[in-house]
Amino acid sequence: MRLSNLFACALALAGFATAMPSSSFAQETREVELKHDGLTLLGDLVMPDDGSLSDGAVLLLHGTLAHKDMELIETLQVALAERGVASLAPTLSHAIDSRRGMYDCGTPHRYRYEDAQNELAAWIDWLKSEGTGPVTLMGHSRGGNQVAWFAAAAAGDGVAKAVLLAPAMWTGPEAVEANYAKRYGAQLSPVMGEAEKLLAAGKGDQLLSVPGFIYCGKTEVAAVSFVSNYAVEPRRDTAGLVRKIKMPVLVIAGSLDEVVPQVPAQIGPIADGEKIRLEVVEDADHFFLDFYAEDAADLVVEFVTE
Repeated sequence: MRLSNLFACALALAGFATAMPSSSFAQETREVELKHDGLTLLGDLVMPDDGSLSDGAVLLLHGTLAHKDMELIETLQVALAERGVASLAPTLSHAIDSRRGMYDCGTPHRYRYEDAQNELAAWIDWLKSEGTGPVTLMGHSRGGNQVAWFAAAAAGDGVAKAVLLAPAMWTGPEAVEANYAKRYGAQLSPVMGEAEKLLAAGKGDQLLSVPGFIYCGKTEVAAVSFVSNYAVEPRRDTAGLVRKIKMPVLVIAGSLDEVVPQVPAQIGPIADGEKIRLEVVEDADHFFLDFYAEDAADLVVEFVTE
């Protein structure tokens, strides 16, 4: 933890909690609605004191089945604003109009993994329409891979840098099958085979009752959604994408992250300290709660403003 945050901890323990940063210092928070492919997308724009989008902004994407109002995202937006950086945090629609909160596992899954690419593009276009300066793409967990996917293909769209916070890493098809069997007590291959047959027959929208999907047990999933989220896809290899990204990339890992502990091992060998940078926040887990989000914000602002 950085010295400034250790000092804040000491103040809090001494009873001076009011001296610590709080959301009251983020001068403007505005929910934005954006029409896209027949749906209303939601995002939170947080501006610093006397800030202007012409100075640039961070487009901050959440992780798996999550949303813009989760603790990590809100904390990061406030911390960035306190450091003079504007940010926009959208909620991926997952094919639901005006989606809020965590995805309800009782709702049939009809979205594709790659849908995030079009929604990120739509939000970048919105920022441009508002006169934004350079955009830094930032994503957490699965959102980190989706941001890397976008950044690897980005060209002349106003995106200047990319930040991957505890990004999802590729572990190979064998590990995916093993994890599915461990989590749901069922084999992935038969379900995938059924979904692929429906997709090949032009019935990708047909719902399947499956033992599990992502974090949801015993749910209904469109065949195209199942294939999209479980098929072998080279662009799920975050380290491979980072090698292809032409813009500067900052990867931030937590030393106690048990969700994606592979980040330092996979990114370390390709990090050169200039175009590709790796920073490990000591004692932070996957969600960078409390003061570890402040540490992450320090790293992001230093990277964005240099």
